[in-house]
Amino acid sequence: MTSSQDQQETGRAEVVLSIDAMGGDQGPATVVAGLALSADKNPDVRFLLHGRKAELEKLVAKTPSLKGRVDIRHADDIVSMDDKPSHVMRNGKGTSMWSTLDAVRNGEASIAVSCGNTGALMAISMVRLRKLPGVSRPAIAILWPSRSEQGFNVMLDVGADIRADARDLLQYALMGVSYARNGLSLARPRVGLLNVGTEEHKGRTELHEAHGLINATADDAEFDFVGFVEGGDIPGDVADVIVTDGFTGNVALKTGEGTASLIRDLLREAFAYSIISRIASLLAYPSLKRLSKRIDPRRVNGGVFLGLNGTVVKSHGAADATGVAAAVRLACRLAESGFTDRLKARVASAAELAQDVANSAEDGKDKT
Repeated sequence: MTSSQDQQETGRAEVVLSIDAMGGDQGPATVVAGLALSADKNPDVRFLLHGRKAELEKLVAKTPSLKGRVDIRHADDIVSMDDKPSHVMRNGKGTSMWSTLDAVRNGEASIAVSCGNTGALMAISMVRLRKLPGVSRPAIAILWPSRSEQGFNVMLDVGADIRADARDLLQYALMGVSYARNGLSLARPRVGLLNVGTEEHKGRTELHEAHGLINATADDAEFDFVGFVEGGDIPGDVADVIVTDGFTGNVALKTGEGTASLIRDLLREAFAYSIISRIASLLAYPSLKRLSKRIDPRRVNGGVFLGLNGTVVKSHGAADATGVAAAVRLACRLAESGFTDRLKARVASAAELAQDVANSAEDGKDKT
């Protein structure tokens, strides 16, 4: 299993994305506006738009950049943010979310994009797309602004499942490596395993086991394992891929989003404090604008469901047009790189590598 699996050249062909128009907090008008922003920069992309046809036709007709590039698939029902995944599984076949995923399942589109209910989206994705052979738990991967040369680190899992054993963490590492190669163009990503300290004796048993598995796999899978990393390394330049369980990852993600929002509010308050500070804000405006853009979560919007027979990009539910466009742009980049097929090849090799490492460990015990 080599990095060439992830980085082979692909021809410029038309990309078809399947879009859930009804799932976001701000409604289909915002989703269509986000598609329009993305369409201007991605001329080779066509969209399958799922939702209430009459409403969507009016919105698309008002958007010149989408002319001839959108096929609307009618779906009467909507998955709300309050719907329980179990309820959606029983009653969701007529929803725009279900229809969106079926288009990927049927081979009509490369990647699905939805702003909808995360739990319901993952549940339907697992049923309609199915897990890849050898994957026990899919993961959600995000791009985290960082000090690294590429400007972002990959972190997973951030909420697909609160549990993860050592082999799950190994699979997350390998899937994260594939994402980093295709999403960030990194030939040999550095992988770090999130822990409460960098010392090898710290942390839970499954982390120690995962440390050994990932370290033993690094050479064959062509990535560098930097060992344990701490929370402060998530936005740092020590590792390009941060591996953790979904409980820890989701808490870190929500903490990061809240901290970024707090920093923007505190800066706004500080520069509004007095006449002098207002004048200072005018002088600092270009720098403040760059900072705001750098930490704006809308511009890195989009968590990627990994470990399924098809790729799903989950946009933030409250995303505005800029956020939706960012999620669509990410989906375009992954589709153009042939990411889904490459991830399948990497995951297929992961199970074999993990078994080889486990067998080696057992042989070592027998000899002692």
